[in-house]
Amino acid sequence: QEQLVESGGGLVQAGGSLRLSCAASGDTFSIYGMGWFRQAPGKEREFVAAISWNHDSTIYADSVKGRFTISRDNAKSTLYLQMNDLKPEDTAVYYCAASRPFRISQLPGEYHSWGQGTQVTVSS
Repeated sequence: QEQLVESGGGLVQAGGSLRLSCAASGDTFSIYGMGWFRQAPGKEREFVAAISWNHDSTIYADSVKGRFTISRDNAKSTLYLQMNDLKPEDTAVYYCAASRPFRISQLPGEYHSWGQGTQVTVSS
């Protein structure tokens, strides 16, 4: 299983941008579908975005479409989430996760490895 470590969270004003990174250890990052999820206080963890192992496919939650972009660099075993036009409702702990080989999914149950999370706070 992959060890995943997120970074790049912080405090930003509404309308601002942040770029999250997720560094993976191990030798098999390139075959896994990868995703970002988030969890706000008092709410369930929700899907944000996912990308296929070969970059060909991406999925976004409706709430972030047009504002967030998921990408990956398999040579660096790193997943990214570029977040633009941030809103206070984007405030949450953001988690990256690794799915099954050669799969892309928005279902948390399809993911087997999770990072520890990084806090994103958007002020109004």
